[in-house]
Amino acid sequence: MAKTELSKSMETSPTRSGDVFAAMRNEMDRMFERFEHGFPRWPALFREHGHGNGTMLMPELDVKESADAVTIEVELPGVDEKDVSVTLANGLLTIKGEKKMAKEEKKENYYLSERSYGTFERTLRLPESIDEAKIEAKFDKGVLKVKAAKKPEAIKAERKIEIKKT
Repeated sequence: MAKTELSKSMETSPTRSGDVFAAMRNEMDRMFERFEHGFPRWPALFREHGHGNGTMLMPELDVKESADAVTIEVELPGVDEKDVSVTLANGLLTIKGEKKMAKEEKKENYYLSERSYGTFERTLRLPESIDEAKIEAKFDKGVLKVKAAKKPEAIKAERKIEIKKT
């Protein structure tokens, strides 16, 4: 009886059909990647968000905090520096840009031309301890590194507390 109830709930589940198509699409992507030597789909470093025409790529971030700064690293493979912008407004740091990919192949018996484009954007709130005048960004070999220095008063000196015997 429990088996029958479970199979009925699986048949009527509204998310079930979407899951099947997503799984099928992922499997087809994996299959095509095996045949397309050197031309894979978007790197796993980007996640797709949205549906239909509103799909946006979202790069993964690494955020590290030290005593004197917060550092954000974003890997953007295949993205040119000129296609990336970093802005700060009301304590929100926004990294956005566009990934463009084009492939053209001419051989004796065929001609292949493919182009794909996608925008990406990530926004994060910086802590109040950040000195907004001391934020710098560097882009090197597909990695964007944003370093936000903390205000001097936010950097507290560490002192050792003596442990006394009772």
